[in-house]
Amino acid sequence: MVNFKGAHHPKDVILYAVYFYVRFAVSYRDLEEIMSERGVDVDHATLNRWVEKYAKIIAEQALRRKTPTGRSWRMDETYVKVKGRWMYLYRAIDNQGKTLDFMLSERRDEAAATEFFIRAIGNNGFPDRVVIDKSGSNAAGLFNMNCLLMMHNWCWLIEVLQVKYLNNIIEQDHRFIKKITRPMQTFKSFNSAAATLAGIEVAHMIRKGQFSRSGKFGFEQFAELAG
Repeated sequence: MVNFKGAHHPKDVILYAVYFYVRFAVSYRDLEEIMSERGVDVDHATLNRWVEKYAKIIAEQALRRKTPTGRSWRMDETYVKVKGRWMYLYRAIDNQGKTLDFMLSERRDEAAATEFFIRAIGNNGFPDRVVIDKSGSNAAGLFNMNCLLMMHNWCWLIEVLQVKYLNNIIEQDHRFIKKITRPMQTFKSFNSAAATLAGIEVAHMIRKGQFSRSGKFGFEQFAELAG
């Protein structure tokens, strides 16, 4: 459950603002105007603080409470600009398009790929196979996961496929993330970027129906994740 103690606005107002920002392609200035039209006087700096504080926590709840995902994965990374520098958003979905996990990294190398796979496996269990592009660092990360399995005497290993056309599904899935981040232009800090992207991923998961909340609107599902 997300703790709203000490907040100067009602919980529903805060959640509405955070959800609207991570779901729709708006800037903080746009959102300030939208909230004002709804009778809520809040400046863009406060809206930014709300997103940074609450979006990441809600995303942690979402990863724990999502419906079961498949064991055939598609993994790739996309680019996000933070403080004028390109950074890397690692993402994985299953073969049905359901989001498995995501992680922002300053680097695109073996260490970052390994960290992502450890995180994704920790949240979802070991996959049967993972489809990646021709990235050597991603292949090395999966090799490290298979070494871990061998060290623990597992009788099977993760199948690694480097087939570009099989990864089209995740390349298409990146589009929602890019659409929402485009008006944001560039993030001011790594923590702000990581929190905002986590919230965007949750909004995307809601669109995909990953929380089995039949008949409930996106905001209602988002609010439920906050407890």
